[in-house]
Amino acid sequence: MLAYLFVVLAVAVRFMPHPWTFTPVAASLLFFGARGSRRWLLVPFVLLAGSDVILTKFVYVMPFSWDHFVTWGYYAAILWLGTRLRANAKPLRVVGASLASSVSFFLLSNFAVWACWNMYPKNLGGLMTSYTFALPFFRQAVVGDLLFTAAFFATPVAVQVLSEAFSKEGDHTAAV
Repeated sequence: MLAYLFVVLAVAVRFMPHPWTFTPVAASLLFFGARGSRRWLLVPFVLLAGSDVILTKFVYVMPFSWDHFVTWGYYAAILWLGTRLRANAKPLRVVGASLASSVSFFLLSNFAVWACWNMYPKNLGGLMTSYTFALPFFRQAVVGDLLFTAAFFATPVAVQVLSEAFSKEGDHTAAV
């Protein structure tokens, strides 16, 4: 249930102002891959791809282009990466997956923008300019991805600890 809740949160945050460019998109995909139902892996993909279309066409009023397919490929890859955490979600592996998500999105999305749009010259210098101008966003994305990933993967652990604490507290009361 938490996996679905985190995906809905990620979609909702995309429609809200987020001045620090922190979004829970990568974290929700990693968590869903790790803890969500394998039968329903398409749900977060469809929700996020659908929100891309709505944001592009109606909020940003921009044309739909092939670079969206790169983003959707990223969504699928991060879901798959999350499934690799299913059996072993140790903190170091989760942090590594979060960092891999951030870096891959930075590299893929900025390459796609450079290749698809005429914002930068179509040479190595233009590509490097694209990456350079995106660095401030990358820094924020890494921090946001790490924070949301840590929070999402810690939530079930915290709920279990609290549940055990309250059940033990109840046992002591009953014994008296």
